[in-house]
Amino acid sequence: MNREQLLNTMTVRAKPAGLAILKNNVHKEDEGHSKFEPYVGLEFDSAEEAQEFYNIYATQSGFRIRIGQLYRSRVDGAVVSRRFVCSKEGFQTNSRTGCPAFIRVQRVDSGKWVLANIKKEHNHDLERSGELRPPSIQRKVHPAPRTSVVVSSRTGIRSREEDGPSGVIDLKRLKREEVEGELRIEPRGEPHKGLEFSSANDAYKFYNTYAAYTGFKVRIGQLFRSKNDGSITSRRFVCSKEGHQHPSRVGCAAFMRIQRQESGRWVVDRLQKEHNHELDSPIDPSRITATASKGFREDSSSGFENLDLVEANGCLSLVKRGRESNIESDWYNVLLDYFQTRQIDDMGFFYAVETDEGKCMSVFWADGRSRFSCTQFGDAIVFDTTYRRGSYSVPLASFLGVNHHKQPVLLGCALIADESEESFTWVFQAWLKAMSGRRPLSIIADQDKAIQHSIAQVFPGTHHRFSAWQILAKEQENLGPLLSMDTRFKYEYETCISQSQTANEFDSAWNVLVNKYSLKDNSWLKEMYRMRKSWVPLHIRGTFFAGIPVDGSMKSYFGNLLTPHTALHEFLVRYDKAVEQQREEERKEDFNSFNLQAVLHTKDPIEEQCRRLYTITMFKVFQKEFLESIGYAAIKINVEGAISRYLVQNNSGDERNTVAFNASNLNISCNCRMFEFEGVLCRHALRVFQIMNVRELPSRYILHRWTKNAKYGILRDVDSGGGSQDFKALMVWSLREESRNYIEAGAASLERYKLAFEIMQEGRRNICWQN
Repeated sequence: MNREQLLNTMTVRAKPAGLAILKNNVHKEDEGHSKFEPYVGLEFDSAEEAQEFYNIYATQSGFRIRIGQLYRSRVDGAVVSRRFVCSKEGFQTNSRTGCPAFIRVQRVDSGKWVLANIKKEHNHDLERSGELRPPSIQRKVHPAPRTSVVVSSRTGIRSREEDGPSGVIDLKRLKREEVEGELRIEPRGEPHKGLEFSSANDAYKFYNTYAAYTGFKVRIGQLFRSKNDGSITSRRFVCSKEGHQHPSRVGCAAFMRIQRQESGRWVVDRLQKEHNHELDSPIDPSRITATASKGFREDSSSGFENLDLVEANGCLSLVKRGRESNIESDWYNVLLDYFQTRQIDDMGFFYAVETDEGKCMSVFWADGRSRFSCTQFGDAIVFDTTYRRGSYSVPLASFLGVNHHKQPVLLGCALIADESEESFTWVFQAWLKAMSGRRPLSIIADQDKAIQHSIAQVFPGTHHRFSAWQILAKEQENLGPLLSMDTRFKYEYETCISQSQTANEFDSAWNVLVNKYSLKDNSWLKEMYRMRKSWVPLHIRGTFFAGIPVDGSMKSYFGNLLTPHTALHEFLVRYDKAVEQQREEERKEDFNSFNLQAVLHTKDPIEEQCRRLYTITMFKVFQKEFLESIGYAAIKINVEGAISRYLVQNNSGDERNTVAFNASNLNISCNCRMFEFEGVLCRHALRVFQIMNVRELPSRYILHRWTKNAKYGILRDVDSGGGSQDFKALMVWSLREESRNYIEAGAASLERYKLAFEIMQEGRRNICWQN
């Protein structure tokens, strides 16, 4: 197979015979209009076929089309969904009117493309049928080679009418331009910040030409995508000697990065011109064209997801590509120096580096405080990957818990090399090792298949809940027009999800919804129903999530200190500052809980009991439920042995819950599942306790993690016979932290110093006697 034949296998060529006939007929006025109409469920062999079908339908209807958003798989990066829109969609030019008409096709498991969503109504006048001629979609016809390679093109499809600012490097287009003599680039001076280009292709051509005149070669580096629509928002072009993955590479730091602007143009926002190696002689200008075209072979838009095209002995071969890290090479040395420095002062500091074929990949670390916090607050964790929502230069992921003041607490950090299942699996395994094998009860993380599979493998039995922001984004992507234009559907959809009390009630409401609005064939809704236990409140509230709202998420731990553009030399300084600020807030709340008291509103001993045990923050949560319970009525509706069931309702009767109470052991449960979800008894259960004259809550209903003494949970939960090095490191850290506070209090005055010294001597003697 020669180069020309192989490049042609990357083009989708399927076209049904009926479509060709239709295309000819739409230009014959005497034969009338075609009756072809798009509808949900219509199948195509390829996305290009769907585009051509919609293009012909648009021509006979009186409008033009453009290629809209595409969405990629998080597993392999392949295009899984495409939108084709009316040319007047959006408001980027004066001729556009924000027209909502579109179709969306989605790739299914069989490999075919199915029309999943459609909007036929336009908000502008249509042209008369026959006035428009569909722009032809040219294809080159070549004899089929003996052996064919099936390739899913990551490049997707490009409209001839408009070269949109997708950020995709189009290999086939540049190759065609080279053959046709269209690729002529003259040097435009040196690159500089603020330099603008109309497309990523133009930026690459410019940098490649500059490199040729300067004396180095260019490779295509990392890219970043929008988490809203999957479009490319940033690209890096690097010196060919960047990194250390090959003996010829010397870790050169020279690069140019471009960022997509709201206008659709691309701007150079980062630039490094200095090289750490000798430059070659400038290339003959006549060879620059060929060099520019050849260089695109390394870009992922060639269509091969995990293969590289290599020329040897006059033939082209497919070679499996090794994993590439999204972490810049100069980060590793800086991080390792930081880790080793931290270990000198913190014997509980843990770090690990993933390697793949001798290359550094993902990195994980957790200091002694984070590891100690996990013993108390590692039951419900959040795997925060905010960097995936935008073009962050640092792929920082963090493990977060919720402390006894309902504040976020850091349980470890990682830099993610790539978004493969291997990377996420390694990071989760590193976290589990650092936390001495303590698996969480629940985890909130993104919905992507790679993350789902990694959690199932490393944390079996842990309840994986999908991130709320991602659910909302997917809803807008798949149901946006229906939710915004049909208020009745929106009400019924939200009621089904948030108000269902039982599994049967949810299933019934869901089936009514999809049948009533003809959504039975909506592939996204089918998938979400299959995974309902990971996002529907009914199924989530039965698992402990430390009260993190079902429709929300935790506030960012690092706040505004770490931004998408934080540079390497600032990252660690800002990281340490953010961690210290959060821990100072925790110390303030610790002080308040031990030295201040919340106001009691009743003389009930249960309220006094909880004020004595809970932190101030958690007591306020409990007190709200306790005071609300007074306004509820409880009616016994059933008795089975020692178990009585009560119907608990408010004065207006619009809120009803069922509480089961066992008088023999004081066990109680409510179908609102607040205790299971948040770890605090609900108003309904508290009302039944009041009626049954229970004067003190059983200790099992006051979780130790919410109390003032939660920091000492490790001594309660771990057998005293343990003697592992990890446990000893945590004990040393805990004692040092407590002694620091003790010293500060004891040195406040001479009298306090004398008392503190005597207590310390007495404590030391007691410990020695135990030996």
